[in-house]
Amino acid sequence: MQRGMNQPNWLSESAYPFDSQYFESDDGRMHYVDRGAGHPILLVHGTPTWSFLYRNLITTLSRDYRVIAADHLGFGLSEKPDGAGYRPQDHADRLSSFIEYLGLGQFTLVVHDFGGPIGLSYAIDHPEQVSRLVLFNTWLWSLTDDTTIRAADLLLGGLLGRLFYCRYNGSPRILLKYMWGDESPLTDEIHAQYTSPFSSAGDRIALLVLARELIGSSDWYESLWHQRAQITHKPTLVAWGLRDPSFDETYLDRWESELSNATVHRLPDTGHFVPDEAADHVIPLLMEFVTES
Repeated sequence: MQRGMNQPNWLSESAYPFDSQYFESDDGRMHYVDRGAGHPILLVHGTPTWSFLYRNLITTLSRDYRVIAADHLGFGLSEKPDGAGYRPQDHADRLSSFIEYLGLGQFTLVVHDFGGPIGLSYAIDHPEQVSRLVLFNTWLWSLTDDTTIRAADLLLGGLLGRLFYCRYNGSPRILLKYMWGDESPLTDEIHAQYTSPFSSAGDRIALLVLARELIGSSDWYESLWHQRAQITHKPTLVAWGLRDPSFDETYLDRWESELSNATVHRLPDTGHFVPDEAADHVIPLLMEFVTES
């Protein structure tokens, strides 16, 4: 573990006032925040975000709990090495090593977007360690039947996708804003914290890989879905943004049909990025959920 390393000049210390720590994975150095004491809560992000997505949850929850939020390799303040594996399976393997490194014991797992399959794969493999689940707009099954995602995969799978993701940084610059429900809280200053980690074309490879793996990793997602009985009985909190243009209410309906011990909250004015967009709403729900479970 390393502390006190130089932070990039774009990082807002007022918006992200956390001490940085680092885990040396086999593929590169991963940044994480580990704050507070008590029952551990592990926050797992997706794309094109990083632990900044959870900053408000970290600040509040760490008053009563130990809160850990890592940046996947290729994201946020983690390294972005050439040649590393950036498929969701690769991120899941590194997350598993990270959890074992921390020696968490039992913990609550919070996932969003690609953090769903990445984090829930650990819960499936180690159900005795994950005591509770919190789901924000995510999935755990093949997306090949989603016509919108299939169309995007065909459109962005070639040179156009590389230009959009790697040259124009289109994922955090354009898609993130598009998938927000009410853009007014997404000020230029806050938006810059999402775009700045990807300052060059070489820093954006992980974004491109995950975009292509929405369909490309379908077999892996489906293999996880077939093992869902390992987790579907666990106490689960679901907070879902209904203004998400990608993961609509049909995704939520599928979760509801499978989760036997879930409390579900529909957020009609919230888009895809629930932990940031609706932090004031979801923090009390999460506090009550972790306390009572």
